Amino acid sequence: MGMDLILVPSGTKVEENGSGEKFDISGSATRTFLVTMHVQDQIEQESIDLSVWGSADGENWGAKPLLILPQQFYRGQTQLVLDISMRPEVKFIRAHWDLNRWGRVAPAPMFVIAADAREIPAMPKRHGVPAGAGPHGAHSSVPPQQP
Repeated sequence: MGMDLILVPSGTKVEENGSGEKFDISGSATRTFLVTMHVQDQIEQESIDLSVWGSADGENWGAKPLLILPQQFYRGQTQLVLDISMRPEVKFIRAHWDLNRWGRVAPAPMFVIAADAREIPAMPKRHGVPAGAGPHGAHSSVPPQQP
């Protein structure tokens, strides 16, 4: 069975930027996770950005996140796949959130959120083809061959 990580426990009230606990993923078989953020409550005129950061030692988290989920404004959920199979140096992950508030109402943002990362089967690799490119390259006009 794959890893199931609770990056941010359900019902967590966030009112300022912050980070969740770190998780050791060195035992992951696929190093591929479906990351889901649930916005359970919010107030008006605000947004939340949730990202997943990686670390080799659990202390230094680098300058850029491994994954940034789409910015959220309202209740609901969003998901993205985190594939770190080509990043063997990453041994730990954690969630980080940034809040933004605008308008003339109460100045402090507030969200109630949850976030999890569920290990999923590895994504198929296509060697020698740039990410997002078709079978004949990124700008090819050659249609794919039919079997």
